[in-house]
Amino acid sequence: MEHIAIMKKSWKLTPKILSGEKKIESRWYKIRHLPWNSIQAGETVYFKDSGEPIALKAEVEKIMQFSDLNPQKVNEILSKYGKGDGLGVYDIPKFFKMFMNKKYCILIFLSKPEKIKSFNIDKTGFGMMSAWITLDSVNRIKIKDPNNEGGLKSNNST
Repeated sequence: MEHIAIMKKSWKLTPKILSGEKKIESRWYKIRHLPWNSIQAGETVYFKDSGEPIALKAEVEKIMQFSDLNPQKVNEILSKYGKGDGLGVYDIPKFFKMFMNKKYCILIFLSKPEKIKSFNIDKTGFGMMSAWITLDSVNRIKIKDPNNEGGLKSNNST
């Protein structure tokens, strides 16, 4: 399977993935959502900032899933894995406030991040607010410009 992670642009995390400063992608939920139970080591995650094309990818090294979270467990996860998640020590209290009432957390350990030729996707059928897409091949939703022999359209930056 291949995955697309849509990142909050204002958090500026995609450059940290590319530089290797961010080695873990975390997802926090009140109820389970993708990629819960649907991602495995060896698979590929493509990353895009919201409103921008996909511009990088990384390989999944390992997965850790946590359930039945409470504020204490959230704090423990952030304390232990926050740096790998690209958070500075001063960011942790802010993220604790955001995540303290979440019940599920998935940590996706990344390896081999690389910049790729950017491309846009068509999220039709996945929901406009989808933050994670899992599919057999990213080529299924990749937008190609027929006039540019496999090039990219620039008018759709989903």
